[in-house]
Amino acid sequence: MNKPTPPSSHKSALSRRAARTLATGWFVLQTLIAAPMVATQPVLAQAEGDEETKITYGQLLEKLDQGDVQRVELDNLRGVANVRIKGDDDNAPLHQVTLFANDVYNQRLLQKLRSSDVEYEVLERSDNSALTGLAVNALLALIVVFALLMILRRSANSASGAMNFGRSRARFQMEAKTGVMFDDVAGIEEAKEELQEVVIFLKNPEKFTAIGARIPKGVLLVGQPGTGKTLLAKAIAGEAGVPFFSISGSEFVEMFVGVGASRVRDLFKKAKENSPCIVFIDEIDAVGRQRGAGIGGGNDEREQTLNQLLTEMDGFEGNSGIIVIAATNRPDVLDAALLRPGRFDRQITVDLPGYKGRLGILDVHARDKKIADDVNLDAIARRTPGFSGAQLANLLNEAAILTARRRKDAVTMAEIDDAIDRLTIGLTLTPLLDSKKKRLIAYHEVGHALVSTMLKHSDPLAKVTIIPRSGGVGGFASYLPKEDRVDDGLISYAELIDRITMALGGRAAEEIVFGSDEVTQGAANDIQQVTNIARQMITRFGMSELGSFAMESPSSAVFLGRSDLMQRSEYSEEMAAKIDQRVREIAMTAYIKARSILKTNRSLLDRLVDRLVEKETIDGEEFRGIVSEYVDLPTPNQ
Repeated sequence: MNKPTPPSSHKSALSRRAARTLATGWFVLQTLIAAPMVATQPVLAQAEGDEETKITYGQLLEKLDQGDVQRVELDNLRGVANVRIKGDDDNAPLHQVTLFANDVYNQRLLQKLRSSDVEYEVLERSDNSALTGLAVNALLALIVVFALLMILRRSANSASGAMNFGRSRARFQMEAKTGVMFDDVAGIEEAKEELQEVVIFLKNPEKFTAIGARIPKGVLLVGQPGTGKTLLAKAIAGEAGVPFFSISGSEFVEMFVGVGASRVRDLFKKAKENSPCIVFIDEIDAVGRQRGAGIGGGNDEREQTLNQLLTEMDGFEGNSGIIVIAATNRPDVLDAALLRPGRFDRQITVDLPGYKGRLGILDVHARDKKIADDVNLDAIARRTPGFSGAQLANLLNEAAILTARRRKDAVTMAEIDDAIDRLTIGLTLTPLLDSKKKRLIAYHEVGHALVSTMLKHSDPLAKVTIIPRSGGVGGFASYLPKEDRVDDGLISYAELIDRITMALGGRAAEEIVFGSDEVTQGAANDIQQVTNIARQMITRFGMSELGSFAMESPSSAVFLGRSDLMQRSEYSEEMAAKIDQRVREIAMTAYIKARSILKTNRSLLDRLVDRLVEKETIDGEEFRGIVSEYVDLPTPNQ
């Protein structure tokens, strides 16, 4: 367990470091100051001037006795005498004599000058060395004091930062900054209706308290990523006109024990000061996981943070006027104490939008984009089952980017179709040349499309293409669901069998046209899909003669990630052999049916392949039109 360094030891270390730094600085500054002062001493005065103009003290006395001296200037501060010799040019430099430091000799020189009747002058210059030294020392003292103040201030800030390390980093937003209303949220009408009551509680609580109802303490939003959970929380704050606190669950957990709990306390303290308000905790599963359930040991810091959160939400002290809204896509990992009434009174599921929901979401995101008149949002909504709100927003954005790249003025259906393929299949690559590989891919994709068109319970074909995509996709056939499977989730036995038959149409076409020795691994994903559907029909859906009971179930080991990691056998080896035999029978029956359809319509298959190689993409209407020239299309089972 890591613990922060005590502030006292931190300060003592800073003090010792500061003392060493100041001692070194003082020595350097004193050295720099002393150097120029020493240079001004008289002992160095003899270094100045020209050697030719210098005379000695004894020579000066001799010239005085001989009467050759015209004038003398005594500079006691520098310790020199400037002498003018008779007969020298007026522009010639003065002769310089170094004086003795002993004042007795200087007095004798003055007496000698007076007795010789020589003109002399004593230069009175002020000695500023003491004043200069005082000023320098004062400046040095100021520097030292300033350095000490900076070190103490940094030490205080460090101690304050250590004490305030756990303060919350919640982003405080008011109504004007939220800017989201319920009109901006589409596709989740049921969740909006549930949350309307929360808004009324915040705006007019007397309507409910008058009959004894109390405001919900917490609302848990559960749904897949991108369904609009965070947008819903912002819309509640925008509709109610109350402060909005937003923080992620991961911001509570730190490596230091107690920091997360401190941040929880600080967050709710701020919320109480601004109540009524909304506290939104995104990805609450980061801090609210089941206590003591982690494999390989638990995290004491996370559990302490969760305990503090539980206490703040429903402890001894009330939090009137504070509504906690949390969002997660993993409700199965949350602690039971967090989910009980009194903490999260309501759990609202935010599902993937149905057809009407997708249409509303597309309408919202199309407001700020230039959409051409030929764009049919209804058709886009039908082509995108299983798309979340975030994916639909990204779809229109990708279409707008393609429109700008192609230098068009408005988004058309062509850009939207390409955007759907780009998001679901991959980026478009360079088309293949007319070769054996291109025709093999064409036969494979037309095999899928033709078999599905001839089946009664399959979805109608949207388009078939042999333009390669990133990720190793040589071509694909897309289908338009007859009805929204996301809304009901009901798929019949006949529909599942037709899906298996359609998936095996590509391999059947390869074998019919090129022979069993020329089939490729391009059907690997199709075969995997067939196996998964057939096994689920037997072991989970009860769609076989083995019985209507489940023989496999998803794993509940949520802390290991995907359920496949903990998949285990729940039946005997004898039953496993029967399951494998039944899976093989379903797959072989469907494969024989697909081969029969393609063999019976071989000429139609060749014509469709020639057309696809020529155009590279055939839409569903044109494909069905060609097929109808040869056979009567089955009536779709509505």
